[in-house]
Amino acid sequence: MQINFKLADNNDLDTLLQFIQKLYEVDGSIAFNAVVARQALIPLLSDESIGRIWLIQNQNYSIGYVILTFSYSLEYGGKDAFIDEFYIDTVYQRQGIGKQTIKFLEEVCISFNVQALHLEVEKENTSAQSFYHQVGFVDHDRYLMTKHIN
Repeated sequence: MQINFKLADNNDLDTLLQFIQKLYEVDGSIAFNAVVARQALIPLLSDESIGRIWLIQNQNYSIGYVILTFSYSLEYGGKDAFIDEFYIDTVYQRQGIGKQTIKFLEEVCISFNVQALHLEVEKENTSAQSFYHQVGFVDHDRYLMTKHIN
């Protein structure tokens, strides 16, 4: 299946919110709050220095989304990026779309001189871990730790 990636804009907010809600329902560890999600999406859609959001499309029909955010790391030698969220509708999973999306993100990262691409996956989600290993991601002997501010 050949897909395309549409750079999201403010007109796509409702579609993105629907996909985010589906992702959070599948994930089970994140409570969906439409107001919080909308407030977080708006700066990301308007400031490309933060990152990018793409709708994943099959013949101009949106079947998922991916969010790439940017950062900087001395350890990785410069600019790095994080796949913040990645969702493909269940009907379209296991058809090579995930691999196409990762390849697309790698090309984007190369064009932005990104040195490393990171992601986070639930410890229990062995299926996703297996997929990410297949496309070249490696485990680290570290923990991602978070402290909420505000």
